[in-house]
Amino acid sequence: MVRTLIAINLIVYVLQGMAPAYWVTHFALWPLGSGPIETGAGWVLAPAFRPWQLVSYGFLHGNLSHLALNLFALWMFGSTVERFWGTARFTVYYLVCLVGAALIQMIAMAFHLQGGGQPFPTLGASGAVFGLLLAFGMMFPNQRILLLIPPIPIKAKWLVIGYGGLELFFGLAGIATNIAHFAHLGGMLFGYLLIQFWRRSSAWRA
Repeated sequence: MVRTLIAINLIVYVLQGMAPAYWVTHFALWPLGSGPIETGAGWVLAPAFRPWQLVSYGFLHGNLSHLALNLFALWMFGSTVERFWGTARFTVYYLVCLVGAALIQMIAMAFHLQGGGQPFPTLGASGAVFGLLLAFGMMFPNQRILLLIPPIPIKAKWLVIGYGGLELFFGLAGIATNIAHFAHLGGMLFGYLLIQFWRRSSAWRA
């Protein structure tokens, strides 16, 4: 499934490059409440939320570096998690994190709009990837990971805690507003809840 997800993301990125406005308008995650806007040519429909965007946004990316970082993390953490859980459980987990990240981001966007902000799209697999990072850290807390910047080793559990804390701080402080910090946190939150649910179920123990 990790290989399949990487392939889908690459294919969609190529298609997105051919018609970026179309893909972002219809398949990125847009907040609730969007409606028609008036232009010089008359009334046109603005980008609006559609149910499929809860999943489709996770296969769009803003640029090549955004895509590369997400796919690298998907391969790095997702491959191990999939081998540990199996393809079926991994796929369910990935989709739950992806949708959960979208739901939390929509709540954050609602507050943003109430405060007078303008609607903007959310796109990228980062929410689901942060969920995979959490799963990796919970399963292999003492596994050492070599960071890229700075190039130092760190245990997985401290990496998860550090990333989670930074995302919360940046989100509340309004730092790097072009990054969906609350979507990242949403992926981690829903991933944690699903893991706890599985741990308490008889099927998981069996």
